[in-house]
Amino acid sequence: MDTSLALWRRSLAEGLGTFFLVLAGCGAIVADARSDGALGTVGIALVFGLVVMAMISATGHLSGAHLNPAVTVAFALTRHFPLRDVAGYVTAQTGGAILAALLLLAAWPDRPADLGATVPSVGVATALAYEVALTAALMFVIISVATDVRAWGSGAAIAIGATVALDAMFGGPITGASMNPARSLGPALAAGEWQDFWLYVVGPTVGAVVGALAYQLIRGERVHPAGVVDHGKSRANGPGVARLQDLEHATQASPETAVGEPAKL
Repeated sequence: MDTSLALWRRSLAEGLGTFFLVLAGCGAIVADARSDGALGTVGIALVFGLVVMAMISATGHLSGAHLNPAVTVAFALTRHFPLRDVAGYVTAQTGGAILAALLLLAAWPDRPADLGATVPSVGVATALAYEVALTAALMFVIISVATDVRAWGSGAAIAIGATVALDAMFGGPITGASMNPARSLGPALAAGEWQDFWLYVVGPTVGAVVGALAYQLIRGERVHPAGVVDHGKSRANGPGVARLQDLEHATQASPETAVGEPAKL
């Protein structure tokens, strides 16, 4: 994340990224419904994964490419993102999702497939468990590539996009595999479909926090050479950006040059 950018600029990047996520992903659901299942579950899952991959590559170096209020909250609660910026990010993400869904509504006023709204096909308890588990798996991958120097590099966007696609393949037919409150809010508002909507706020938020805490628990505290400061703990980042939190190679970068180096996705 480029901390030299004003919050409104980074929030705008988040809004645009989430806009395209919902437009492409939910647009694929609409296209599938209009074409008698031409895409199928696998095709829709691949669209979601590919658009996430693309948006991380495009905006990760600017805003961190959270693209998801649950991810932003989890980063903030684990002290990888400043609390003061949460409201700006979440507002932009939800705004982008709503605009995308309204665009789909304008294009398809008959609301095929409820414009991609997420509605569980199973009981509430099972659906909630799925959303928590799916988002925990996603956040586990996100926080690993975003905060651990050993996992950084050009594979960050691919790893996250692939996880989204994987989750959507086996979770999509069950809950819609939201993993993202903003992604569910936009279509729900545009289509007027609010059945069990709370699941898609509570499940992803809880799951993201669980996934982030699980990775931190497994990783543990890193031991640094004497005199080396871990700048990563106080610096904000997102899934598209690697952070030199570990500073394992302290001799290769001074504290002044170590902070703020984006991953080249």
